[in-house]
Amino acid sequence: MRLTPGRRSRLRDDAPNGPDSAANAPAGLQRCDAGGSLSHPAADGLRYMGFQRFEELEDSGMLRSLVPLAGALIIAACGGETGDTADAAPAAHNEAAAPAAEPSATASSTATAMAHSDDDDDDDAEAILAALGGDYANADLTNGARQFRRCQSCHTLNEGGRHTVGPNLHGVIGRAAASAEGFNYSPQLTGAGLTWDVETLDAWIENPRAMVPGNRMSFVGLREAHDRRDVIGYLAVETAD
Repeated sequence: MRLTPGRRSRLRDDAPNGPDSAANAPAGLQRCDAGGSLSHPAADGLRYMGFQRFEELEDSGMLRSLVPLAGALIIAACGGETGDTADAAPAAHNEAAAPAAEPSATASSTATAMAHSDDDDDDDAEAILAALGGDYANADLTNGARQFRRCQSCHTLNEGGRHTVGPNLHGVIGRAAASAEGFNYSPQLTGAGLTWDVETLDAWIENPRAMVPGNRMSFVGLREAHDRRDVIGYLAVETAD
C-alpha cells in the first residue's frame, strides 16, 4: 500500500507518545539518513536497542530477523509486480517452447512418407521383375548391383546419362541393339539386328564376343546363370521408364 502525504500525517498524529514511541527514539533510529541504515544502524540506535557495537547486534540474531522483514516491506511497496512477473515468466517460456514440438511432428511425417515411398518402390520392383517372366521374379537385386560394378566403368544407367566407353543403358530392356542416339557402335553390332529382350541379354552377357564376333565390347562375360539373372533384373528395375 502506497502512503500518501495525508496518510503519513494521520499515522504520525496517531502514533503513541510514550517512552517507546518513534518520537522519543534516538536520532539513529528516527532517520536512516542520520548516519545509519537497517543493516548498519547508527551508534545512537545501537545504544537504544541495548547494544554497544554492531558485532553485538549481529551476534544477537536480531539483524537476521530484520532483513527478511525489510524484503517483505519492499515487495509490498512494489504493489505485487514481482508476483505478476513471476506468473508471466512461465507463460513466456511455454509460448517459446510450443513451436519446438512442431519439428518433431514434421520429422515423424517425413519418416512416414519415406517409409511409404520405400514400400511403393519395392512394389514397383516386384512388378517389373514379374513382367520379365521366368525366374526373374526371384532375382536378387543386391547381387545384381554387385555384378553391375563390373560394367559401371563403361556404362551409365540414369536417364539422359552420358555415353562413355559404352552407351548409356537407360531403357535398354526391349530396345533394339545399337540404337542409342549419339553412340558410335561397331558395324558388327549395328548389322546384327538384335533386340535386347531378356533371352538376348542373357546370351550377350554370358559371352559377347561369341554372340557377335568382331564387336568392340571387351567384357569377358558372366558364367554363372544366377549372376546374369540378377544383373538383368537390376538393369530392368534401375533403367525402367
